[in-house]
Amino acid sequence: MDTRITTADLIAAKHQGQRIAAVSCYDYTTARLLSQTQVQMILVGDSAAQVVLGFDSTLPAKMDFMVEITAAVRRGAPNVVLVADMPFLSYQITVADAVRNAGRFVVEAGAQMVKIEATGAHLDVIKAVSNAGIAVMAHIGIRPQSITRTGRFKAEATTAEMAAELISLADQMIDNGADMLLIEGAAAEVTQIITGRARVPVIGCGAGPACDGQILIAPDILGLTQGPLPKFAKSYGALAQANIEAFSAYCREVQDSQYPDKDHSYHMKPGELDRLQELLKNAP
Repeated sequence: MDTRITTADLIAAKHQGQRIAAVSCYDYTTARLLSQTQVQMILVGDSAAQVVLGFDSTLPAKMDFMVEITAAVRRGAPNVVLVADMPFLSYQITVADAVRNAGRFVVEAGAQMVKIEATGAHLDVIKAVSNAGIAVMAHIGIRPQSITRTGRFKAEATTAEMAAELISLADQMIDNGADMLLIEGAAAEVTQIITGRARVPVIGCGAGPACDGQILIAPDILGLTQGPLPKFAKSYGALAQANIEAFSAYCREVQDSQYPDKDHSYHMKPGELDRLQELLKNAP
């Protein structure tokens, strides 16, 4: 891609009926690979706390860490829409904190949009960040940052009452300045209604096929994740085993003294070894 994709381009895609392909990734190397595909948007998710750091929830992701990896992804993929995930406690304490932290992602990391896991209690945050001139993706449905309160996650909007609440919440997010919605783990019938009503793009993560776009994390797409995947996730590669085999081959060659060989070593210029030996022989 030679020209940077913008939020306006994604809004235009929605109105033209074009689907948006989005991926969550957390590092320069993966971002650089993604930049050579048709991906339109990358989210640097706070799921990095789990995928990169090995925690059992997203909560330990810290602002400084998220800013650093977002900047790395921007260097790897300069032309996609880059969305930065606002980590736990970066926007919940005060509205001023929310605006300041959102601004860090824009100024320090080159993000074009920030994602905020939001309930009705966060409408003032959505509005304030938007009013500060920063595009906002409102994340509704399953919200991983609420794990300590909910204890476990289950599909959202599976009853009429829950569905009506989610539809109303989506409307409120947009009315308060959200430029995009991300809906996670919600009934497909309900997200179809929301997508049809919304004037902004709706990105689904386990939210059915009717959304304007879809997002999965890069390790799941590549088949690097070991163990069961969420119901909605799909692997398009089987790279975990391929990685294990490559690492194992390296270990065998090192342990059998096959690596490094002559071709993978640096060498002195012709004649210099003889000169060195003479120097050493004549050294006092």
